[in-house]
Amino acid sequence: MTMQAGDTTRAANDAGSHQVLTFTLGDETYGVDILRVQEIRGYSTVTRIPQAPAHVLGVLNLRGSIVPIVDMRMRFNLAQAEYTPLTVIIVLSVESPLGRRDFGVVVDGVSDVIDVAAADIKPAPELGEQVSTEFIEGLAAVSGRMVMLLDIDTLIGGDVTGLAPAVAAA
Repeated sequence: MTMQAGDTTRAANDAGSHQVLTFTLGDETYGVDILRVQEIRGYSTVTRIPQAPAHVLGVLNLRGSIVPIVDMRMRFNLAQAEYTPLTVIIVLSVESPLGRRDFGVVVDGVSDVIDVAAADIKPAPELGEQVSTEFIEGLAAVSGRMVMLLDIDTLIGGDVTGLAPAVAAA
């Protein structure tokens, strides 16, 4: 299933709210700005990159572009899960120190697209120096569940700098 940018023009026109693609990792729900989503595809095996961080599974060739793939469970230090037919890769456009590029993130499943009003977004809690929350844009209560809104540029963009030499050699 492929999502097109034209599907999200309403969100871009409404400054009071924006659309978020939600996905699950275990029992938790996370969200990313729908305007960053390039494609949603079923999980497929990747080509490993030697000496890449453990959460960087490798790369995929998507229509001629080499796209690094990050396992979000491993990135968040969650228990490893088996890849099932519901496991998907969300291809996201990420802004990094090296510029904009696509990254794939492996998640347990895609939930839905929701409208989140700016007034409903609460800041990430301050949990001290031991717990990093700079990649959380905020938290929103939607339909009785808490959705963690992710800043993918902070969360994944830093991975690009360390990966660039390895991907270039691939």
